[in-house]
Amino acid sequence: MYVILWHPLAFFPSILSVIARFSMLFLLITCPRNYIFLDLMVANSCHCAWDTATVLCSDAGLREIPEGIPPETVSLHLERNYIRNIPESAFSDLVHLRDLYLSHNRIDSLASGALRHLGPELRLLDLSHNQLRQANREEFGSTRAKTRLYHNPWHCDCALQELMETLNLEPETVNGIICESSVRGVGQPLVKLLDSGVNFCSLQRKTTDVAMLVTMFVWFFMVIVYVVYYVRQNQAEARRHLEYLKSLPSPRKTPAETDTLSTGF
Repeated sequence: MYVILWHPLAFFPSILSVIARFSMLFLLITCPRNYIFLDLMVANSCHCAWDTATVLCSDAGLREIPEGIPPETVSLHLERNYIRNIPESAFSDLVHLRDLYLSHNRIDSLASGALRHLGPELRLLDLSHNQLRQANREEFGSTRAKTRLYHNPWHCDCALQELMETLNLEPETVNGIICESSVRGVGQPLVKLLDSGVNFCSLQRKTTDVAMLVTMFVWFFMVIVYVVYYVRQNQAEARRHLEYLKSLPSPRKTPAETDTLSTGF
């Protein structure tokens, strides 16, 4: 006869396994799909603060905007990474975003309309400490968020002037927008140049007019040179042909022609 002895802890590992599975099932049911997707894709790079709907991807070594950011995100931190560009659809689903931190990256280009998808709730857009040289209104859309653009190697031109007049720039940092290159005022804050009466749009039009006049003059000069060259070539060719005709021997008269002339007298 066999005696089966039962111990209370004999099935303890199985109980733990069941509890773990039920916990995972509970998370799958209660958590938004996008949040889980983000954890699976960038678990080693980003962290989520669920109580404040904040996604933290700072100092994560990222080279591009991560995918799967939950659409419920309110604050997104992507500062101090190696991101170089922002594609057009990078933030297309983040309609509730209020704060977007992109400072201390290597961003040198924005796709047309890259920030247009950000909703009207956006309050802060930080693009400081990047490599932006040029920007225009199409790239920023109609955002009214407080914007930081300082510490970028800006090329001051008409497009940047129009953008400055459109954006809600942060007053404390506006003097940090320095013209690294420009037709005028290199090394000076753009806002001070504009306040002093400098108009890059009118300068651009004048530069364009001068360039057009120079181009027309060069084209006209080339036409004149070609016409003069063509006429001289024709004259030289005509002289050579005339000299050739003169060098030909004159035709000698035949005896029959001589007799005819003698008979006539």
